[in-house]
Amino acid sequence: MEFRVNGGVVVATGKVIRFDAVRGYGFVAPENGGGDVFLHVNDLLVEKSLMAPGAVVEFEVEEGDRGPKAADVRLVEGAVRTAPVASFSLAQSPSQESVEDGVCDVLSAREFTQEVTETLLAAAPGLTAEQILQIRRSLAEVATKHGWVEA
Repeated sequence: MEFRVNGGVVVATGKVIRFDAVRGYGFVAPENGGGDVFLHVNDLLVEKSLMAPGAVVEFEVEEGDRGPKAADVRLVEGAVRTAPVASFSLAQSPSQESVEDGVCDVLSAREFTQEVTETLLAAAPGLTAEQILQIRRSLAEVATKHGWVEA
């Protein structure tokens, strides 16, 4: 993950991929790649209602107990908010035609991670951020091994 340094503070820009205002946490995908960064409501410098998927934010990167964590999160001025990337849902089943042809969509690693995160939060809302990150890492390894995601 690449960052810029501003006065000795590591600063990154990225898009919110998921934020649950009720639970008070979500994830940001850094624009320069790398793993998603944990985002907590206590680290926002803006209203939590602005943390919709696709919102472009700038944040300081801290090392949390469980990996990278966003701090002092603010919206990027002048950024155009885009809709979240459309991708298939793990909850959807493929069409009968694609099953018979042996063809299925191959997702990018980022799309796969986003889908897994959304599915985990919908299926098991009580999961902690650490549990979500552990499950995602394990599923990503399996998906890569089987060629379900692009390298």
